[in-house]
Amino acid sequence: PKDFCSVQMNLRAYLHAAVNQNNETIVLNSLCVNCPCSNVFFFQDRRRACVSELRGGKKGLFFKDGKKRIDYILVYKKSSLQVEKRSTFEKNLRAEGLMLEREPAVTNSDIMFVKIHCPWETLCKYAERMNIRMPFRKKCYYTDWRSKTMGRLLKSWLPRNPMKLDKEALPDLEETDCYTAPFSRARIHHFTINNKDSFFSNSTRSRIVHHMLQRTKYEDGKSKMGINRLLNNGTYEAAFPPHEGSHKSRHPIKTHGAQNHRHLLYERWARWGMWYKYQPLDLIRRYFGEKIGLYFAWLGWYTGMLIPAALVGLFVFLYGLFTMDSSQVSYVLWASLGQKLRWQYCLFLMYLFSIQVTHLFDNGGTVFFAIFMAIWATVFLEFWKRRRAVLTYDWDLIDWEDEEEELRPQFEAKYSQVERVNPITGKPEPFQPFPDKLSRLMVSVSGIFFMISLVLTAVFAVVVYRLVAMEQFASFKWYFIKKYWQFATSGTGVCINFMIIMSLNVVYEKVAYLLTDLEHPRTESEWENSFALKMFLFQFVNLNSSIFYIAFFLGRFAGRPGKYNKLFNRWRLEECHPSGCLIDLCLQMGVIMVLKQMWNNFMELGYPLLQNWWSRRKMKRRGQSMEHKISLPQWEKDWNLQPMNLHGLMDEYLEMVLQFGFTTIFVAAFPLAPLLALLNNIIEIRLDAYKFVTQWRRPMPARATDIGIWYGILEGIGVLAVITNAFVIAITSDYIPRFVYAYKYGPCTDQGYRQEKCLKGYVNSSLSVFDLSELGMGYSGYCRFSLSYRYRDYRAPPWSSTPYEFTLQFWHVLAARLAFIIVFEHLVFGIKSFIAYLIPDMPKDLCDRMRREKYLVQEMMYEAELEHLQRERKKNGKQYHHEWP
Repeated sequence: PKDFCSVQMNLRAYLHAAVNQNNETIVLNSLCVNCPCSNVFFFQDRRRACVSELRGGKKGLFFKDGKKRIDYILVYKKSSLQVEKRSTFEKNLRAEGLMLEREPAVTNSDIMFVKIHCPWETLCKYAERMNIRMPFRKKCYYTDWRSKTMGRLLKSWLPRNPMKLDKEALPDLEETDCYTAPFSRARIHHFTINNKDSFFSNSTRSRIVHHMLQRTKYEDGKSKMGINRLLNNGTYEAAFPPHEGSHKSRHPIKTHGAQNHRHLLYERWARWGMWYKYQPLDLIRRYFGEKIGLYFAWLGWYTGMLIPAALVGLFVFLYGLFTMDSSQVSYVLWASLGQKLRWQYCLFLMYLFSIQVTHLFDNGGTVFFAIFMAIWATVFLEFWKRRRAVLTYDWDLIDWEDEEEELRPQFEAKYSQVERVNPITGKPEPFQPFPDKLSRLMVSVSGIFFMISLVLTAVFAVVVYRLVAMEQFASFKWYFIKKYWQFATSGTGVCINFMIIMSLNVVYEKVAYLLTDLEHPRTESEWENSFALKMFLFQFVNLNSSIFYIAFFLGRFAGRPGKYNKLFNRWRLEECHPSGCLIDLCLQMGVIMVLKQMWNNFMELGYPLLQNWWSRRKMKRRGQSMEHKISLPQWEKDWNLQPMNLHGLMDEYLEMVLQFGFTTIFVAAFPLAPLLALLNNIIEIRLDAYKFVTQWRRPMPARATDIGIWYGILEGIGVLAVITNAFVIAITSDYIPRFVYAYKYGPCTDQGYRQEKCLKGYVNSSLSVFDLSELGMGYSGYCRFSLSYRYRDYRAPPWSSTPYEFTLQFWHVLAARLAFIIVFEHLVFGIKSFIAYLIPDMPKDLCDRMRREKYLVQEMMYEAELEHLQRERKKNGKQYHHEWP
């Protein structure tokens, strides 16, 4: 025919659509070159071959008839004894409208797969019951022609951004550009249904089936329902939605395109070579659901915001590095001691070196960096709220409220006999009485305090170890250990503390799970928020208790030479390093942060890789007895992958939130923390992406409007960071003592501050004098610094009228420290509140778009209903009217 080329292109589009819907790898070469008529039969044969391969092939996600799509997979062992429960459960599933088909595994004769298909009528019924929003009209945006023209000119002039994803390689996600409304079978004519097979996406179909599996009974009884209980009692081995196909292809994606969304995600997101690219959030949301999409959006936003924090922290560290050997440090320390007493300080050179190392983290930029990080945390959270608002609008989550969330099956089963009317829906629902809720909450809180006390006990045990090790290392036979006994004590103490932390984490998870189940939360989001809060409290105290001890308690109650305080009247309390406690704090933070990130990365990727490798090896051993190589179906490949964590994204969020605490709470002591966090997160994004796409079974797509309780935890960490940094600068570092000396006791008291000359004699003023004859060990003379006695304090000399009492300089320093804490906190909190007030939670253009959308939705619903009624009248032969009936 004359328009054969257009027919041919339509045929190509049809084949491509079939490939996309059925998730198969079918490579279609160029079908329309010169449009020769002799190729007509070739195209028809090609179409038949493609359709037959899609429907009859083992790799297709269909039943054996090649028509019914697989929406969910259940796995059980034939040797399982729970046959009656399984048969009752599957019988009830069929009664609800689902279709089931069994198929044995290829590599294991004891494994049986149950393929589940949800028909159109059942999908419509449960989509209406679950208030799932579906598209009904293409979005139309109002844009000024001038701004549109200017945008095109700027886009043509500006160079291409190498970080942006190539949109031509991504599929056209039409549902993100459509107006949506809650699905209703009575108004099904309103919705855009071009194809019933593709109207509900794969993730939506899986979510509907999962909803049905959670509420289907397997025995008569209040709590005898749900796939989760069947998984726990061994009736089924696994339940998961299948992946859309393989994540790899023999053909390059640039020339042959993506064979499915999983392949596209791997090529454009999960590969390590894409570490510098933006994330395809719309595609992530479509494949994994809004909840996982929001996690990766938040992680990407957090990583991007770490860039300025890392640069400023690196600048502060380099400033300390370049000024470490300057005259400000060397001149002040050496010139302050005096020539005639230098022979008494046998370890002065080591002391000088430790002071210079401490200057890397305790310098003039420390206060500025602490203020900057407090403001940075506020800006990060405020701009994330704006980013979240844009995502919730684009993903059609604005009207998705918490009251639409379904009750947990366990809650329904527990309180099915106690009902009250829901004030929002007006329908009766199970209700938890207040006395029962209060008693369960009190038991849970008691368990939390018990576990926190266990953490503090472990910290006390580490402190006792440090006291014993300090005494042993000081008298060690090996000269190197004997010389650097303080570093040996701190290093071994940090390692032991880290091992205790990782050991207790296993206990915390089980205890938190039991306490959360004991509370019987009403919805899944309430369960996750309660569990997340417990895990955060446990791990936060577990990780930071030793850091708080070093920052604010180490060396504060050690006493003085001749009158040291001892634990159990045996072990002398540990003191800070002669250069201060900041270097111990920095060592503790650095070791814990680096080791924990390495351990988390191994457990997230290395452990699943090893498990999947072992599974593939066992399959190859079984396959050696087979005569022919059998290609495994997709559901069996997914079965050999690792399941997602039991608690979903909780572990991922918890890791990042604890890292956020490390980068903000004690950042004044460790300015390189944001840089380490940035480097880790660049790896973390691709590591999580690779894990989700290739190593894990496809998780259950779930909806969410925000990151849950984690936002409130992040705000709490931001407030705590201001307080702790104020105390670290005032108490742990030497910033305030140097400041007081320079303006009150130094050579520039009446002349103003003049750089390093104003600190001349500072070390001499910070060292007190002790009479060695008071030890009763045959020593004589006076000492300020030696191997056994570090006397950095503001005390009167032994020849004064009040020996060893605090001097006036001590009280001046203490008053300055308290004043700094008050001024710093009020100043930073004031700036944080002002910035939070200036930044609106939602962009103005987004507000305008939302208001316009509400107006257009009302107009379009009116027009759609009018057109429907007019068509009905024409069909029935009634008189046609243009006005509203």
